[in-house]
Amino acid sequence: MKDNVIINEKDNVGISLAGNDTIPAGHKYALRDIPQGDYVLKYGEIIGRATRDIKQGEWVHTHNVKSHLDENVAYTYSYSAQELEKTSGTFMGYKRAQGNAGIRNEIYIIPTVGCVNDVCLRLQKAAQSLVEGSIDGIFALTHQFGCSQLGQDNENIKKLLAAVALNPNASFVLFVGLGCENNSLDGVKEYLAPFKRDNIAYFNCQEVEDEFAYGMEILKGFAEKAKTLKREEVSLSELCIGLKCGGSDGYSGLTANPLVGRISDKIVSAGGSAVLTEVPEMFGAEQILMNQCENERIFEKYKKMIENFKAYYTTQGFPVYENPSPGNKKGGITTLEEKSLGCIKKAGTSKIVDVLDYGERVQKKGLSALNAPGNDLIAATALAAAGCQIVLFTTGRGTPFSTFTPTMKIGTNNKISAFKSNWIDFNAYSMDEDGLFDLLIKAANGEYICKSEDVREIAFYKTGVTL
Repeated sequence: MKDNVIINEKDNVGISLAGNDTIPAGHKYALRDIPQGDYVLKYGEIIGRATRDIKQGEWVHTHNVKSHLDENVAYTYSYSAQELEKTSGTFMGYKRAQGNAGIRNEIYIIPTVGCVNDVCLRLQKAAQSLVEGSIDGIFALTHQFGCSQLGQDNENIKKLLAAVALNPNASFVLFVGLGCENNSLDGVKEYLAPFKRDNIAYFNCQEVEDEFAYGMEILKGFAEKAKTLKREEVSLSELCIGLKCGGSDGYSGLTANPLVGRISDKIVSAGGSAVLTEVPEMFGAEQILMNQCENERIFEKYKKMIENFKAYYTTQGFPVYENPSPGNKKGGITTLEEKSLGCIKKAGTSKIVDVLDYGERVQKKGLSALNAPGNDLIAATALAAAGCQIVLFTTGRGTPFSTFTPTMKIGTNNKISAFKSNWIDFNAYSMDEDGLFDLLIKAANGEYICKSEDVREIAFYKTGVTL
């Protein structure tokens, strides 16, 4: 890349990729004088207003720009998505009885309540001796909730854990309950009953004499079956990818996010699925995504999701622009609009075919929008629970976390990709579309293990009272 980049001919700021004595790498500089009060333009869109006169060549950032977000903006619909040329492809996956396919052959141990986390972790540790044949791993997906939550929070936990169990990467699932919690096994079973799965087992620790021995017998039976499973050639139409960014910087909207957008379009064009979330990081760019909705019905669902999330902020007494984070700002992102305009590039150019509520699973092939916050672990968990077998996670600052499905870290710049090579799977600064796509397929085939796959975590989006 060049030392300096101008993204759109309408822009009045450029990006200094190399940096200098006065402008850090990845930050913006004025292409011409910008009077106080005038719009600051990047991506051909408004990212804020100048809070004082800015001279040509001057550093443009939080010291002289503020957000221009309007919390009461009116939305309209004008379809502008690209119609993608259909393609095809395959990967080597584990075919499931329900018709989809996993990219891993794993066994999950899921506590219904945090009280039994230790039991699940002991089972996980002992069960490592059972990992043989084609089994990719046995993991306890611990969390701190499941009791003392009320109303929608309580329902969301049941719904989300049931969705976790339905992820196609799980060959078998063991739910471990305590026996007196709000999030009872009966409630989880009720959510799962319509799916008629025979790969899920349940027990309450209070109802068996030795919960460790009881759980190990179930896991031994699971492992005997799982170790014989084989990968088979599967259409790319069965692949579902999650789109997520975290620790964003000034390069995110230039390299990693647009590159992932191209991969998203490629998967969708092959009949597969992609899911975009992080609703607060759509604020300021939501109209662009609204115009990608395939019809007015989907537009209305998307608009409602945005308006409800804004109302969630304002009823709590917070402005919708309480963003970006300190790390984002250090990396060169000045306002939420700028962050959002870079963030949504992960969605590519294809039409949005559905809008999912939190805890819902993908219902239609193509690009879906999912209702969840921007928090990395909460959003990534929601993506995987929606059915994504892998999450493509772009980052300019770096992070070692992973949700319960493989989480591929895609670095935005050379520095972080080299400095944290133990975290970063792919350096997007090269803009090597074929290279990233090939790595994705290798990961789906089990030929590449993402660098964070030894970490498996889940987190909930909690909004209400805890007793």
